[in-house]
Amino acid sequence: MAAALRKQKPDGALYNRTPATEAQLSILGQLSRDEILARSQIHSRSDPGYVPSECLLHLVRASRADNSNAWFERLYKVLSARVLRALPAAASADGETSSLTNERIRDKAYGRFIEMLAGDRQTYDDRLDFFEIRFDMALKRLRLDAQKQVWRDDNRSQPISYDDDNGELSPEMEQAAGSLNPFEGLEFDDEAFRLRLDAAIEALPSEQSRTIQMLMLEYQIHSEDPNVVTICKVLGKTPKTIWNYRDRAMKALRKALVEGEDQ
Repeated sequence: MAAALRKQKPDGALYNRTPATEAQLSILGQLSRDEILARSQIHSRSDPGYVPSECLLHLVRASRADNSNAWFERLYKVLSARVLRALPAAASADGETSSLTNERIRDKAYGRFIEMLAGDRQTYDDRLDFFEIRFDMALKRLRLDAQKQVWRDDNRSQPISYDDDNGELSPEMEQAAGSLNPFEGLEFDDEAFRLRLDAAIEALPSEQSRTIQMLMLEYQIHSEDPNVVTICKVLGKTPKTIWNYRDRAMKALRKALVEGEDQ
């Protein structure tokens, strides 16, 4: 049986791999290394011999107990290639993101994963435990974090450009819209919840997603100070429009997260 994960939930209980992952690890434990390596190079998830990334990562981490690095290096090469395939390519699928931006996101996310993996080789890094539970979701979280960093850097000095949407908020409503915290009460200490939240944010329409991302980065919706970078300035919208983006996004996020709890 594979060694238990060490990451603790807020209540002190340990996180566990899924039963499917545990079952796959039991099967892999009965195979030779050559058989495991051959299976790990299968790309199609529908193939019966496919090794899930959760299991592949576990094997890479467990190899630190070996006296030789040869097994680690063989598995690491396969895992590294999988991570790179899952990260954004230079070409943009939506036609909105530049190839340079995608390349920077890719480099940041990949570099962060390799950094954790290298550190885990020396001392157990429980952040990788989430990758053994839901690899795709954890990697998506890593990519979103990198995207936020790149996007934040690119938008620190955006010029002011408002759209005329025929409707302004009153000063009182502008203040309320800028001061409310739409994330108050959410379970940010629960990593599994944060992974689901990031996936739900990514699924939102583009302008709603960017509004939520900026709110999470503590950008103001609106400011009378021309030197303050606000969501209105970055997106070129009035406070009323941004407020509507926020409310629609939060309604969709709460619905998605509640449905996720029921699954």
